[in-house]
Amino acid sequence: MANLVESFREVVAALNRATVPFAVCGGLALAIHARPRATVDIDLLAPSTAIPALEQAVQPLGFSRRGQVPMRLASGAVVMHRFTRIVPGDPDVLTLDVIEALPGVTGDAWVSRLSMSWQDQTVAVVSRQALVAMKRLRGSRQDLADVEALEDA
Repeated sequence: MANLVESFREVVAALNRATVPFAVCGGLALAIHARPRATVDIDLLAPSTAIPALEQAVQPLGFSRRGQVPMRLASGAVVMHRFTRIVPGDPDVLTLDVIEALPGVTGDAWVSRLSMSWQDQTVAVVSRQALVAMKRLRGSRQDLADVEALEDA
């Protein structure tokens, strides 16, 4: 499997070069705020107007939507664009999930994003409180465990 941290660095660098606004959320945001956790994808938050530029910026890295339409989750409160990267000879697929910042929980998360230091670089990350709210919105067993870790940290 492709190295997730290295792939994340590549995505961040490509988006920064293209001046695409984004914030880290999901498992990687948990690692930045509280503690590392095994995760197999990259989760970002971005304004809906930035999605086309984001798509263009990550295409040279091999990410594509391959005709996928955005998914509506949490009764429509979350709109997620899934990009995948398939590496020839590697049986695993790397997923980049981009959540639109819409009015409500995801919009509040966008407004409360922070600039934080992570592994010798600066990245925009949703705030701890916003990450908790986003994880509660989804409410999976893993998300609830993440909420506990965030609240204990």
